[in-house]
Amino acid sequence: MADLFFSLIIPVYNRPDEVDELLQSLVLQDFDRPFEIVLVEDGSTVPCKEIAENYQDRLQLSYYFKANSGPGDSRNFGMQQAKGDYFLIFDSDCIIPPQYLSEVDKALKAHYVDCFGGPDKALDSFSDIQKAINFSMTSFLTTGGIRGGSEKIGKFQPRSFNMGISKAAFEAWEGFGSIHPGEDPDLSIRLWKLGFETHLFTSAYVYHKRRIDWQKFYKQVNKFGKARPILNSWYPEHSKLTFFFPTVFMLGLVLALLLCLVGFFWGAALYAFYFLLIFFSATIQTGSLKIGLYALIAVSVQFYGYGFGFLKSFILVQLLRKDPKKVFPELFFRK
Repeated sequence: MADLFFSLIIPVYNRPDEVDELLQSLVLQDFDRPFEIVLVEDGSTVPCKEIAENYQDRLQLSYYFKANSGPGDSRNFGMQQAKGDYFLIFDSDCIIPPQYLSEVDKALKAHYVDCFGGPDKALDSFSDIQKAINFSMTSFLTTGGIRGGSEKIGKFQPRSFNMGISKAAFEAWEGFGSIHPGEDPDLSIRLWKLGFETHLFTSAYVYHKRRIDWQKFYKQVNKFGKARPILNSWYPEHSKLTFFFPTVFMLGLVLALLLCLVGFFWGAALYAFYFLLIFFSATIQTGSLKIGLYALIAVSVQFYGYGFGFLKSFILVQLLRKDPKKVFPELFFRK
């Protein structure tokens, strides 16, 4: 396979400090071929143009400012401007390991696919809350195990904080839709329908900061929960029973606590055992009792936010057949 020219597509909204860290990590890449960076400012009120200018002499970087239309549309815009034949997409809150581009290049030469995704990890410099959230979003003990790399390698649904897609696939697929979040599984399913493969490259990981407080994390996972039944209504053949797990988990917890009032404690004991597993697993993995305790909060927020967001959306969209754009306008950007 001929050498690929990589275009790195980065949408950003009001996060100049994060962009500085991300660009600094790209300066440190050990890759021995040229690559370009396309930075798309999505209508920010706190732009990162000056940050980008500071890297012009060290990186092949293009900066664009456009009206706010959401991260998916900004990625589309960036890919339309890019010169490469393979696009690598990152969120602005990522830090890229020095070997990332080399690992991607090696993986594509060993097994070329038109779309891939990679896992994420936490840096030691992340806050304790960020590390706890990272555990919750990547552990095999939670639904986050998918993001941690447990999903089928050959049928992986890439996430746009760490994703690659060929120019040919982008042109055939015509870009991300207006739903957010939910644009990532929508992408994978549409690519599959067009005959393209998706794959997990386990060695192509990034350091992903995610949300920095519980309120922002709750808002994020609640939107994830609301988006899933919408996608299930669009693509019923790709719906899975496991999507219901956080909702069943939370409803089961409520039932278990109610049963304690009538002297039945087995249900509550099972939940207590599960949360002990979470605590000890997070503590051992991170080497911190504090992060182990924070992980209990993170997992609770993840299941509560996603579970009841999913339930609300399932009732309104799939049972009552309401228009998703009318009942959940916050999930859709106008292009």
